[in-house]
Amino acid sequence: MRLLLRLFALLLCCVSTAAFAQAEEAQRQVLVMLQLPKAHYRPDGSYAGTYGEGVGRQSRQQVAQSLAQAHGLEMRSEWAMPLAGVDCFVMRLPEGDTRSPAKVAEAVAEDRRVAWAQPVSLYRAQGSQQEPLYQAQPAARQWHLAELHQLATGKGVRVAVVDSGVEASHPDLVGQLASNENFVDDKAPPAEGHGTAVAGIIAARADNGLGIAGVAPQAKLLALRACWQAAGTQTLCTSLGLAKALYAAIQQGAHIINMSLGGPDDRLLALLIDQAQARGAAVVAAMPGENGPFPANHPGVLVVGSAPPLPAGVVIAPGRDVPSTAVGGGWSLVSGSSFAAAHAAGLLALVRELDGPRGTLALKTALVTESQGRIDSCATLARHAGTRGPGCKTLGQTPD
Repeated sequence: MRLLLRLFALLLCCVSTAAFAQAEEAQRQVLVMLQLPKAHYRPDGSYAGTYGEGVGRQSRQQVAQSLAQAHGLEMRSEWAMPLAGVDCFVMRLPEGDTRSPAKVAEAVAEDRRVAWAQPVSLYRAQGSQQEPLYQAQPAARQWHLAELHQLATGKGVRVAVVDSGVEASHPDLVGQLASNENFVDDKAPPAEGHGTAVAGIIAARADNGLGIAGVAPQAKLLALRACWQAAGTQTLCTSLGLAKALYAAIQQGAHIINMSLGGPDDRLLALLIDQAQARGAAVVAAMPGENGPFPANHPGVLVVGSAPPLPAGVVIAPGRDVPSTAVGGGWSLVSGSSFAAAHAAGLLALVRELDGPRGTLALKTALVTESQGRIDSCATLARHAGTRGPGCKTLGQTPD
């Protein structure tokens, strides 16, 4: 037994060391953006309306190589982003280089050929980590889920979970994922606690007699791994991984994008959130903590916390002692604004189903709130379903 405990402790130590080494490596990277030509113009004389081919792409690659050489950086990879109008080149400070990545980015950005450059930033998830557990769900009691599901279940709505890995084989999540991608590394997406819990709150199955029921059990999840599990309950992300996940969410037509995380302001992420919103997606963020204000401070983002008092404009959803899906096929209690945001994302999926093509662009009017900013789920669905009264007892009734 002692030997097993020692082996387990050694495994935890190795996982923790690897996770933080991954974070340290990411923070040595610089993202260099080179402007793409307009869609109708191609330097090589082609007018096919596509990006990143022929002479134009080769020219940008040559520029990137010369910039890397001039600033003492190592080229790592290239990422074409036609939706953002740029090619992103990932460069890295060599081992032993003590320069600040932020200062290097500033120097690179002074070159007139560069649209902008920025260091890779670190983000952290905001939270710790009639089915058997249905009655224990705060949303089942406070939000009257059974009655809400008489009107909407999230059918036809795609919710992007930009988070750590989701356990696709969990009995409450089997068949709920429309996609499962990894933007942290080139491996298969692993099962991780934070992402799995967020996914369960949003869309756990409600018809299998197990565990919990999600707020939007018939929504389809886009599991986009941009974060990874580090030591203890920490979940870390980089701005590069988040950008790639956001880009995928836009490409896959996500109606709702859940970002239960926080960190510093970021120009690339801000641009991608704007692009997502312009295409009709609602972006939900957790109430920021000490990790940084973004994306909660970005215009148009719905910010969700779990308990008052909170700043004006922040809404409140269940987020304390919430049972949700856990790695290994089980369930556990989680608390934090991460999971309050997941509740709001699920409710917006119900709203989206009822609204249809109208979408959820007007987030300020999409949700009905009561005292101290608490979301009134019953009044919210009543508004969008066109029912008469705000209380759950009137859900499903039609006006006289």
